[in-house]
Amino acid sequence: MIVKNEAATLPKCLSSVVNVVDEMVVLDTGSSDRTPHIAREFGAKVYDFVWCNDFSIARNTALKYVTGDWVLVLDADETLTPGIVPHLKNAAASEEYLLVNLVRQEVGAEQSPYSLVSRLFRHHPDIRFERPYHALVDDSVSAILQKEPQWQIGYLQGVAILHAGYQKSAIAQNNKYAKAQATMEGFLATHPHDPYVCSKLGALYVETGKIDQGMELLKRGISACEEEYEILYELHYHLGIAYSRLKNYQQAITHYETAIKLPIYPILKLGAYNNLGSLLKASGDLNGAKKAYETALKIDPKFATGHYNLGMICKTLNLFTEAIACYQKAIKLKPNYAEAYQNLGVVQLKVGNVQASITAFKNAILLHEQGNPEEAMRLRQGLREMGLV
Repeated sequence: MIVKNEAATLPKCLSSVVNVVDEMVVLDTGSSDRTPHIAREFGAKVYDFVWCNDFSIARNTALKYVTGDWVLVLDADETLTPGIVPHLKNAAASEEYLLVNLVRQEVGAEQSPYSLVSRLFRHHPDIRFERPYHALVDDSVSAILQKEPQWQIGYLQGVAILHAGYQKSAIAQNNKYAKAQATMEGFLATHPHDPYVCSKLGALYVETGKIDQGMELLKRGISACEEEYEILYELHYHLGIAYSRLKNYQQAITHYETAIKLPIYPILKLGAYNNLGSLLKASGDLNGAKKAYETALKIDPKFATGHYNLGMICKTLNLFTEAIACYQKAIKLKPNYAEAYQNLGVVQLKVGNVQASITAFKNAILLHEQGNPEEAMRLRQGLREMGLV
C-alpha cells in the first residue's frame, strides 16, 4: 500500500487483510495524521517516502520492501471481501499464474460499478509499476510473457475488492480530479496514442464538462487500441456517456452496443447495459430497454439500480405486478432507496393496495427528508390532496 492521511479509512482496509496476508508493507508519503501509527498498530511495516508526483515510483519503492512470494495491492479506501480469500489462496498456490486479475466494485458509484484490476501478482524480479497515475504492472507483465511464455494470466470470479473512493463526497474531499488531470496530461504529452491514458483522461474530461476534449481523446484511443478489449470497452463506454451529455442518443446507443459485444467478462458490461436501457427508454423503445435491464440483472442479480430501472419500465408498460416485485427487490438490496419506495407507492395505489401504498409513501418521505426535503414536502402534500393522510 501507499498512503497519505488515510486515518479515517485505513483501519477498515487493514482489518480486511490482517488475517489473510503474511506481511503488510505500507509506504507513507507524508501523512500529518495518525496514519503511520494506525498501520503499525495492525502490525504493518511502515516506510517513509518523499512524494514525487509519480505513483509508479512510489509503488515500485514499496515493492522493494516486500519479502513474500505474492503481492496483493490495495488502496486505503478499499477492502478485501471475505468470500474471495479461499480463491485468492488457491490462485497463489498454483504454479502457472504470473498475475491474477480481480473484480473491483465501486461502492455507491453512479456509473459502471465493476472493473477488472491487476492487483494480485507473483513477486517476480521484472514486475514493476509504470505510468505516473493509475500505476499498473500490466506493461511489465506483457514484456515478461514475451520472454517467459510458460506463465499464464488468471482471473477470479466474484467481487474481490470493494472501493469507496469514487463516491462524489470522496472525490470532492480529496481534490482527485485536479491531481489526476495534471498527472495524466504530463504522461499524455510523451505518450499521445496510449489507449489507456486516452481512456482515463478522456473519461475525466467528459466528467468535468470538457466534452469535446474528452471525445477527441476517446476516439484517438479507439484508433490506437487493437486487442486490449477491456480498454476498448472503457473507451466506447465513456463515448456513450459523452454523446448522452450532448443529447445525441443514437450515437450513444451505438457505442454502448459496440461495448457490450466485446469479448470481456460479462460483469464488466453491467454499466453499459444499464446506460443502454436508459437511452432505449428515452428513445421510446421500451421493450429494448426492458431486455437491456433484464440482461444486466442476469449478470448481477444484486444490482439494486437495475431492479429499480426494470420496475420503471414495467410500470410504464402497465405490468404492475412485475413492477412491484422489482421495486421490492431494489429496496431489499438497498434499504434507503427513496425513489424505489416512492414508485412502489404509486404502483400499489394503481392496483388498489391503498394501505401498502401509504406505507411505501411514508417510507419514501422519511428517506427524502434526509437528502431531498423538497421532494418529501411535495410527496406529503400529494398524499394530503388524495386524502390518504
